[in-house]
Order: sequence, then C-alpha cells, then structure tokens
Amino acid sequence: MNIAIGIGSQILSIALGIIIPRLFLTNFGSEMNGFLNSIGQVFAYFSLLEAGVGAATLQALYGPIANSNKKEISGIMSATDHYYKKTGRLYLIAVLVVAVGYPLVISANIPVWTMIIIILFNGLPGVISYYFQGKFIILLQAEGKNYINTALTSISTTIISIAKIIMLLLGCDIIAIQFTYLLINVLKIIVIGIYIAKNYQWINLKEEPDYKAIGQKNAAFVNQICDLIFRNTDTIILTIFSGLKVVSVYTMYTLLYSMIRTALDYVAQGFAFVMGQTFNRDRERYIQLHDLYETYRMALVFALYNIALIFIIPFMKLYTAGITDINYLDYKVAVLFSIFYVMTGARACCSDVINYAQHFRKTQSRCIAEAVINLGVSIIAVKLWGIYGVLIGTIVALMYRMNDMFIYANVRILQRSPWVSYKRFISNSIIFIAITAISKWIPWQLNSYFSIIGYACVSGIIILGVYFTIASIVDYRSFKVLKEYIQPLIGKLVKRG
Repeated sequence: MNIAIGIGSQILSIALGIIIPRLFLTNFGSEMNGFLNSIGQVFAYFSLLEAGVGAATLQALYGPIANSNKKEISGIMSATDHYYKKTGRLYLIAVLVVAVGYPLVISANIPVWTMIIIILFNGLPGVISYYFQGKFIILLQAEGKNYINTALTSISTTIISIAKIIMLLLGCDIIAIQFTYLLINVLKIIVIGIYIAKNYQWINLKEEPDYKAIGQKNAAFVNQICDLIFRNTDTIILTIFSGLKVVSVYTMYTLLYSMIRTALDYVAQGFAFVMGQTFNRDRERYIQLHDLYETYRMALVFALYNIALIFIIPFMKLYTAGITDINYLDYKVAVLFSIFYVMTGARACCSDVINYAQHFRKTQSRCIAEAVINLGVSIIAVKLWGIYGVLIGTIVALMYRMNDMFIYANVRILQRSPWVSYKRFISNSIIFIAITAISKWIPWQLNSYFSIIGYACVSGIIILGVYFTIASIVDYRSFKVLKEYIQPLIGKLVKRG
C-alpha cells in the first residue's frame, strides 16, 4: 500500500510537476524560478528543528509497535510531543526572520514586499503541520501507514498543481498563486488532524515521558544536519557565488532527478517499517531481507538513473526551448548529477541499517567529516568551475561516506565482510557504463515529448531487465529468497483465477 500509493502519487506529481516550472519560467523568468527554489532549500533547513528527535523517535517506536506495547508507545510519543511544542515556536520565529532578512541578503530584481509575502505563504503551512501533527506523522511511518499521509499529500499537491496551472495560464500574479498554496495546505492539515483524532484516541500524551527512548536525539540531530548539508548546500552556495539564474539551471536538473529519488524513497518507506521491526525482532531474518532488498534496490537505482542520463538532455532541450536568459543544456552537468544520485541511492540500505541499530552517536563524527568535505570542496570548487564545482564537492564527500557506510554497516553491525555491498555496487557500475556507452551509438529520434516518452518506456523495460537479470546472477542467494516470496503470491493468484 505504501509503495503503490507512493509511486502512483509520484507519477501524478511528475506529470503536473513538469508542466509548472515551464510555465513559471515563461511567465516570470529564471530569476523568480531561482528565488522560489532557493527559498525551498532554505525551508529544507528548518527540518533541523525536527532532526534528531524525529529520527530517534522513529527508530525507538519500531520495537514497542512490533510487540504491541501501547503504554511504551504513549511514553515515547509524550516525550516527543514535549520537544515538538517547544521547537514549534522556534519554527515560527525562524520563518518570520527569513521573511524579513532573506530579501535584504540576496540581489534580485524582485520587489522586497513580494519576496516577504512569498516566503510567509511558503513557510506557514510547515509551521502549523510541525506543531500539531509532526509526532503523529512519525507514528504513521513506524506503523507502516505512511500511505495515509502520502495519499493526502498527493491529493493536496494535485489540487495545488492544477490551481497553479490554471492561474499561470490566466496570467495571475505570483502572490495570488502562493496564497492558493497556503490555503490548500491548511485544508490538508485539517483533514489529517481529523484522521488522527479519530484513529489515535488511545495515545496518551500525558503518559510519563520516556526521554530515555529518544536519548540519542542529539546524536541523530548531528547526523540529520550533515544530511541536510549534503542535500541542500549546493543551492545555497550557488545562490551566494553564482546567482539565481545558475540556481535555476541547477534546480531544473534537480527537479527531474529528485522525482526519481522521491519514487525510490517511497519504495524505501514502504519497506522501512517491516525492516525496522524485523531488525528488533529477528536479526538472522533481517540479514536475509537486507540482502534481498539491497540487491534489487541498488539495481533499480542504477537502472532508473541510467535511463535519466540517456534522455535528460533531449528532454531539457524541448522543455527550455525559447528560454534564452541562460543555457540549460549541459551533458557534463547531467553526468555529474547521475553520479551524485547513483552513489546516494547505492549507500541507502547501509544507511538504513545504521539507523535501525540506532548508532547515531557512534557515527556522528563520520557524518561531520562528510559535511566538512562537502562544504570545503564545494566552496573552493565553485569559484573555479561554477555549477560543476558544487557537484564535484558533493561527489567527493559521497565517495568518502559511501565507502564508510559499506564498511561500518557490514562489519560493525551485520558482522560480515563489506565485499557483499561492494560486489553489488561494482557490478551495477559496469552495467551503467556499458549501457551509457551503447546508448551513444543508437540513432534516437527524440524531437518530441511523445518520442522521448516512447523511447524511454521501451528502453526502460530492457534496461531494467538487464540490471535485474545480472543482479540475480551475481547474488543468486537473494534471488532464491525472492522466489520464496513470489511463488506463494503466484500460487494465490492462480488459485483465485
């Protein structure tokens, strides 16, 4: 349910999300598009208020949920509630400070009052959701019911997207468009509030707070800061050193690649509660599931980003046609983005193991090292190579941290050789290079959206087949486990038929 609704909502989001940036670019130009994306990255840092306690609470809940211990769940939720209410006020203050301060810091041909109002309309829904519902969203994830939040978010995002498209076509101003975003998000928050009130009456937030259960929140906080730096620093650095038009180029590539990452995240969230609860209940069974999951998730990661690299430049050529204030077509940027996202996806399963084991404190020095490498190399390299520099900085940091996660998760937690993960990464890398090279020799006729979608679908089926077949050969033991899961399902379907 989590995976189906997540991917379904992402397909819908992709369809609508591709239309809107194009309309924003043609209606308001690259500078406004860069401003809106830059603000989005600033607000991403506000999740630091939740960082630590959110991650610690999620991992702490897996055990009592697996054992149906409602009293222990209430104790953890009570402790989390205290933290959210305290930091919720800071969230509001932070939004107000950014609304007033940000327009004074950046150089742009956008009226100051317009920027202030846009920032407020973008930030207030997050404040309201965080203060009243943040802790319950985490509980839904731990119980495997994240599809509820995903479905409501998908519905609200669809309504917002349709409203934006209509308003952009009618020539409405940017403030009216952003007010619509605020209004619909508030309605979504109300609906989620009704669901929580109806289904979680048994949660007792006056239970004695179990602060010990979330005792690693500070270490988790450090890890989350590092992750945010990793995910969002590039845009901030480009805003400071290269200007909003370059930010617009960066975010256009991010838009397409992050759509794939979001779909992969939904797959991960769909399995996370099963993996987390199994880790706390049956370690031997967990290792078996982990190998199965890492084998095929890594193959999926490489395959999807391989398809993206083949078709992104032809798509971008059509998508940015007529926009002449800056060049959006750069294959080197596409290659660097592909490497960046492939490495991020490849390390994800080992990162999950570290989280399930709650080794936040034990790994925080490694997270700090990654953040320092990312910031240091990016700031130096952006002055030399611009947009290439920030991507190189992120990739250099990834090279360190991906290897570290492979070794730490396998040796320290799963107590085995890291070659298991390296073997999967190397085999998929070889396939990625081979398919990319072969694609250069194919006479594609990519002169319309229809032809791009058609070629992408057909070649996508072939590419996915290649990756999954080779993954099954390289890790035949995981393939045997997969058959154990699939055969009963096929038997049930045949019996029903």
